Amino acid sequence: MSMNEQILASEEAVTEYILAQEDKDQLRFLTCGSVDDGKSTLIGRLLYDTKLIFEDQLAALERDSKKHGTVGEEIDLALLVDGLEAEREQGITIDVAYRFFATDKRKFIVADTPGHEQYTRNMATGASTADLAVLLVDARNGLMVQTRRHAFIASLLGIRHVVLAVNKIDLVDYSETRFEEIRAEFESFANGFDFETFVAIPMSARFGDNVTARSERMGWYNGPTLLEHLETVDVGEHVLEAPFRFPVQWVNRPNLDFRGYSGTIASGKVAVGDSVVVAGPGKTSKVARIIAPEGDVKTARAEEAVTITLEDEIDISRGDQLCAPEARPDVADQMAAHVIWMADDAMLPGRSYLMKIGTKTVTATVTEIKHKINVNSFEHIAAKKLDLNEIAFCNLALSQAVAFDPYEANRSTGSFILIDRMTNATVGAGMVWFALRRATNIHWQALEVDKAARAESLGQKPAVLWFTGLSGSGKSTIASIVEKKLHAEGKQTYTLDGDNIRHGLNRDLGFTDADRVENIRRVGEVARLFADAGLITLVSFISPFRSERGMARELLDEGEFFEVFVDTPIEECKKRDPKGLYKKAAAGEIKNFTGIDSPYEAPENAEIHLHNVNRDPEEVADEVIRFLKDKGIA
Repeated sequence: MSMNEQILASEEAVTEYILAQEDKDQLRFLTCGSVDDGKSTLIGRLLYDTKLIFEDQLAALERDSKKHGTVGEEIDLALLVDGLEAEREQGITIDVAYRFFATDKRKFIVADTPGHEQYTRNMATGASTADLAVLLVDARNGLMVQTRRHAFIASLLGIRHVVLAVNKIDLVDYSETRFEEIRAEFESFANGFDFETFVAIPMSARFGDNVTARSERMGWYNGPTLLEHLETVDVGEHVLEAPFRFPVQWVNRPNLDFRGYSGTIASGKVAVGDSVVVAGPGKTSKVARIIAPEGDVKTARAEEAVTITLEDEIDISRGDQLCAPEARPDVADQMAAHVIWMADDAMLPGRSYLMKIGTKTVTATVTEIKHKINVNSFEHIAAKKLDLNEIAFCNLALSQAVAFDPYEANRSTGSFILIDRMTNATVGAGMVWFALRRATNIHWQALEVDKAARAESLGQKPAVLWFTGLSGSGKSTIASIVEKKLHAEGKQTYTLDGDNIRHGLNRDLGFTDADRVENIRRVGEVARLFADAGLITLVSFISPFRSERGMARELLDEGEFFEVFVDTPIEECKKRDPKGLYKKAAAGEIKNFTGIDSPYEAPENAEIHLHNVNRDPEEVADEVIRFLKDKGIA
């Protein structure tokens, strides 16, 4: 065979291999369980036994095993997956590690998730896209608290296929009795989890028993090896069988003659000529073209990225959803959902977050925590907040209606994340259970006299001056002087003072973080109504959290909200202590006191920054008045 013929034959072989890989179906699975149960070692064994480690990787693995290994002179297969230096030094998995491998029958994407409780959020991330969970158990220890937690989260996140991998069976002398004890205990524990398939496999990831090859040491076991089960388990193609859902990610308008809607099909199938409807507005049309990366196609299916054009001109924007007319999603601005909290700062009802659901982002507020779930006993517990790694069933209210499906019916369109408005960090993940169809008969009433008319009749511009600062900083004193000066100039004003409001409107609220959030939410709404009446409203509240001050700001029109930071150091406030509160807090008589055992988040970009140490209050108030005159308000 000539050199050219060899090259041609090689190219044909490569092409044939690539085409063969494309025809294989794909299984996404994760390994989870308690720490040190052998998850990373198991994945390393799968990669090693399926011959997916290159010679240079093997050499590096041998080298790293001598430095970081935990199995003596042997190769430590866990190091194939534990990529972070911190993981190797501690011998634990911290982040979610994804690996790809394939056999003659199937392609696999596996997620190795952390076992430590503080990394439960990472496990939830890995589970969110998995079809199957391999739940590892150390045969010596049996089911652990984290084992139960991960099984519950896997069920909650829609995983319907589970393998109980009873690992380290070699350390209990390959005992059939021990294996059957663990299997029976798990079956009893997970009876209500609605798993479609469940297989228990005794194995030793370190030595390869029942991982890819059947173990000669366990003649009593006649079930499949792990790889055999992974190659043959039927997880179905639910995403294709579900109704057509296409969240629009981008309106593609390269010129005046073309308008397409680009995105990834979340579920179902679509073909040229199919009728589609825009969820929400309910406008219908037919698919004119489907444009894939390789060009025009007649059909497209779930998980394919395409551009769709319609026969009719319809107002469609990013975040809208095209769907099947005969099977439309829910469209609502209130929902009930399970939420997994992923942030160090607790989730508080009443606090405003951003929700990203599909390609749409809206403002969302948890209006009520119905119950928190004890993931060890599955008991429902009353709660006023949600801490890191906790799970709760909540009611949420959104700033506008969105399209979604129950998570049980469609994992793609029924899931969302919550984002901190200040840091832009993802703080929670949610699974929609159902729409709340409350108050559908309530609509905004159009009024003949609006804010502009009221303000004009008063001869002034409406505004909200939001005074914030520590207790004893001088907020109320300065706000009172400012209002007196405005009143002297004929301005119509009203002051909302923290202490006064707590004697009436907010008398039912305490001083926990959750109560503080609700305190400011109510006052923000009242201030908005006063501004709508055309008044200049002065709000004097500690309002310790930036998030709630930001929420109050967003209730007002542009140019109506002015944050006034009365900047007095806590040492000075303690000296003043006009109400004796700091002294009581120091003595433990007052709990959750701002600046002592509850935080104060100082403004970062206040419109008015008042330094209030060794200054006459009249002088400080004049600074505010000058600002208002510059803005045309006073």
